Amino acid sequence: MTTRCGFVALVGAPNAGKSTLLNRIAGAKLSIVSPKAQTTRFRTLGIVMQDNAQIILVDLPGIFKPRRRLDRAMVNAAWSGSQDADLTLLLVDAKSGLREDVREIIAKLAESKNRIWLVLNKTDLVERGELLPLTQEINGLINVEHVFMLSARSGEGVSDLMARLAAELPEGPFLYPEDDLTDLPDRLLAAELVREQIFMQTHEEIPYQATVETESFKERPDGSVRIEVTIYVSRPGHKAILIGEGGHKIKSLGARARMELQELLDRKCHLFLNVKERAGWDEEKARLRAIGLDD
Repeated sequence: MTTRCGFVALVGAPNAGKSTLLNRIAGAKLSIVSPKAQTTRFRTLGIVMQDNAQIILVDLPGIFKPRRRLDRAMVNAAWSGSQDADLTLLLVDAKSGLREDVREIIAKLAESKNRIWLVLNKTDLVERGELLPLTQEINGLINVEHVFMLSARSGEGVSDLMARLAAELPEGPFLYPEDDLTDLPDRLLAAELVREQIFMQTHEEIPYQATVETESFKERPDGSVRIEVTIYVSRPGHKAILIGEGGHKIKSLGARARMELQELLDRKCHLFLNVKERAGWDEEKARLRAIGLDD
């Protein structure tokens, strides 16, 4: 039986639904999701078997105008991930439509020689009659091979996309074991689940001014794991907010992250969080490397 295998990049503006789509297809939380923009910071692989094909989905940071070294590294990761892929899925939020940032992404993609498929996401939030004019307008800006209309949140239309990917990826051997879900190490997944809770449980600038690193990940004789995680923040006030009165906030962050992690790793986790102030961490090359980014 002929096998197929290839890398499929998910490209779009922040909050287009790339991480939600990856998690929906993989059937597991591989990339963190929040209602806030710019949640994803680095490339995340989701490895999915479909029929006789291994589909390697590459969830990339949303593309936006960078200001900091961190921002530049995120945007560079997105564009390089797209260039290296066998196929690019251009995700567009059907509800938001052709915003200026989406037009800029399309213009740059149009300059490449990549195979591009258009995915209109969040179609459950708009009237069906609005989708055809949006599709026609995008087709006037860029040549796409196929168009898919789906809802990553509900799963509607996702199976059609997967079937077409499985049929059209390049022929070749599988690149990963068939039971692998991602190439991310467990210690990085732990840090990301803590960072997700910072996005979900804090507000305004704090999630964007914090980074999370796993300092220690140790197996225990009983099969559980002890994980020590450090949250770096830019300002003293942010540290106080993350800890909370009497340690209430940090306990809440840890409890929710631990539940998610135990479900993902399928074993008991002992999670310990520490918060440190480190002004300018988002301009440090070492901090960016620690979270999987290169400047």
